[in-house]
Amino acid sequence: MDTSLSIHPDNFTAREQVSFADIGDLIAVEKEQDAYLLRCAQGYVSIQFIAEHIVRIVMNASQPPNLRSGSQAVRLAPQSIATEMEEQAERIVLSGGAVRLEIGKAPVRIRIQDAAGNTLLDEGEHGLCISGNGELACYKRKQAGDRFYGFGEKSGYLDKNGTQIVMWNTDVYAPHNPETDPLYVSIPFYMTNRGGNAFGVLVDNTGKTTFDLRQREEYCFVAEGGQLAYYFIAGPTLKEVVSRYTALTGRAPLWPKWAFGYHQSRFSYETEEQVRLIVRTFREKRIPLDAIYLDIHYMDGYRVFTVDRSRFPNFEQLIKDLLDQGVRVVPIVDPGVKEDAEYAIYAEGLKRSVFCKKPDGSVFYGPVWPGNSAFPDFSEARVREWWGKNHKEFVAAGIEGIWNDMNEPSVFQDSKTMDLDVLHGNNGEPAPHQALHNAYGQLMAQSTYEGLYEELNGRRPFVLTRAGYAGIQRYAAVWTGDNRSFWEHLQMAIPMCLNLGLSGVAMAGADVGGFAFDANGELLVRWTQAGAFFPFFRNHSEIKSVRQEPWAFGEEIEKIVTRYIELRYRWLPHFYNLQRECALTGMPLMRPLVLEYPDDANTYNLNDQFLIGDSVLIAPVMQPDMERRLVYLPAGDWVDYWTNEHLRGGRCYIATAPLDTLPIYIKSGAVIFQSPVRQSTKEAMQELAMYVYFAEKVQTATYRFYDDDGETINHKNGEYYEESGSVSLAAGSLEIRITIEHDGYTPEWKRKRLLYVQGVSERLPVVLNGQPVPEEQIHFAADKRMLSISLADGK
Repeated sequence: MDTSLSIHPDNFTAREQVSFADIGDLIAVEKEQDAYLLRCAQGYVSIQFIAEHIVRIVMNASQPPNLRSGSQAVRLAPQSIATEMEEQAERIVLSGGAVRLEIGKAPVRIRIQDAAGNTLLDEGEHGLCISGNGELACYKRKQAGDRFYGFGEKSGYLDKNGTQIVMWNTDVYAPHNPETDPLYVSIPFYMTNRGGNAFGVLVDNTGKTTFDLRQREEYCFVAEGGQLAYYFIAGPTLKEVVSRYTALTGRAPLWPKWAFGYHQSRFSYETEEQVRLIVRTFREKRIPLDAIYLDIHYMDGYRVFTVDRSRFPNFEQLIKDLLDQGVRVVPIVDPGVKEDAEYAIYAEGLKRSVFCKKPDGSVFYGPVWPGNSAFPDFSEARVREWWGKNHKEFVAAGIEGIWNDMNEPSVFQDSKTMDLDVLHGNNGEPAPHQALHNAYGQLMAQSTYEGLYEELNGRRPFVLTRAGYAGIQRYAAVWTGDNRSFWEHLQMAIPMCLNLGLSGVAMAGADVGGFAFDANGELLVRWTQAGAFFPFFRNHSEIKSVRQEPWAFGEEIEKIVTRYIELRYRWLPHFYNLQRECALTGMPLMRPLVLEYPDDANTYNLNDQFLIGDSVLIAPVMQPDMERRLVYLPAGDWVDYWTNEHLRGGRCYIATAPLDTLPIYIKSGAVIFQSPVRQSTKEAMQELAMYVYFAEKVQTATYRFYDDDGETINHKNGEYYEESGSVSLAAGSLEIRITIEHDGYTPEWKRKRLLYVQGVSERLPVVLNGQPVPEEQIHFAADKRMLSISLADGK
């Protein structure tokens, strides 16, 4: 922890300032296959139109940029885009797809416009710059009112304007404050919302990069080394930018349904008896549970891929017994491999030459949990394959999910990571760790995911990772690391996960209750209420803290916590349906209001409430001893989820929220999917309820609903069910239209479907696909203004 000495004036007056030189005037431009090469006085720039709305710009100081080098982030192959070049006296104009570039000649300045000629990204006094120590910088003009979103896992407010952000994956146990930076995940992608015309930028450099958004008239991003490559992604809407960014970097797979259930963890449940006791208590108390996590104590001396048989003598039987109860076991796997000649993984790793090496060719060792350890070189495909196959015995025991931790990589030395001159093979393009640092955790997650996928024989894997880079959503979910049991950390969790979602990582969450320090009952309730609507929902705490399982603080707290875990299970069909949308479009499940209301200035930096999908607003209470909070409802008509009270949007309300109440609002016109509470997702969902919300001016709702078995990859072969439909009030009746879009899977719930229509003033006849529904299947509750219809046998 710093003292005031850290701000002694002499620490700053003597600091060496990095001096940047402008890239200078344009000397020549030439077309090279699918790219344009600009030869400048102080370096080279390549411009490549990747897709209709995406252009790639790469700067190299000493030689023409290498456009063929592999990217850890990008998965979209360059498309064939017709381009044009027009040379004028003072500028070059390049056009391709929906993007137009005006490039000034003296000096080189790049202005990026949309097809209509609106300037989106511009350079002014400064542009592309080079320092004497190899750093590359790119300056951009900032306009009044610009908002900056994304940047992955960063603390602080939603809008990052006015901040400086560093991308360098770092193990940060403490402190976690709004100023704590960097953290575990580095996603150098941001979006700018500017008067309804949005765009995005991905800076694709796996070394250290810095974004300086502190100045009023311009901002910059700087790469410490390598090439400075960035992708410009045109909108004009934020949602289009997110969709195009995830098309560029890849979208998440359909995670298994159990990944969306409630998960319980601690550092650590140290013995088999403890694990069995925890699960038995969940089942006896009828609290739903889908997964329990094993932290490092399950291992033999913290050696990865081993089991301490003194603590877990019947490990394989434990996995089987818990799976029979609907509970998956998710063990932690770190990258550090203990230096021990009698340890099979280490001995085989040496034999296969899979570990990272120092410049002299010797293996790099660093201290982590097991002591002196070697680290696999995940930059090599053969090493990733080897590591993935080491999960075989876990899979044989019944494990379907793995938790990757310490993969920044964390090393217990002053630098917090491995030496920067460690060399990675990088599939024939050797590079120092300094250049690939931010990719290490992602490559480990890739190895884990692909290894599980191969071994699970058609069942879906689940991977949770602490570290990652742009594109990590292809392989893993992300949690926000070692937070604290502080109310401020509950507050920070919302913008952190919202920006992760905008950065492609839809499956994100924070440790419910806080990892370190001591929770109390009130904090656990409020955190569980919020966590029940985060995509990833896990309670986790550290070895020094008080216990925080649902029953840890007495019966009253247990009752409320259980209620919200049960609420999560009621909402599981809705979450899974949104995950399908995410897999197709990249839209996050958990969304900031600005994503859906980009023209509403009240949403631009709204940090303490969020949306699930486009029509469910969650407003958690995040301060102690508070039973009221201010809620902003954007334009439209809204319904209080608990009371069915109708509220007009575009204004603020004071919500009453005693300890057992989480404020939830549904937008009129929404269709919400729910099911009865189950003890785990392994139990069949035998009933599906659709809730339709109407208001005076909104009397038609449309929907699309998806389902599959939730466990296998058979959906890739067409084994899924999908329907679309509409519900409308017209001519004194309720008309329902259901169209089966795909019928490759028959869900259990098709035998019992219920439709609830809220906002109806009287009992009405119901027509389904042109046929009247029998009166005995229709019920009206006047006090709730709700019409309920039984749709038997899926009709």
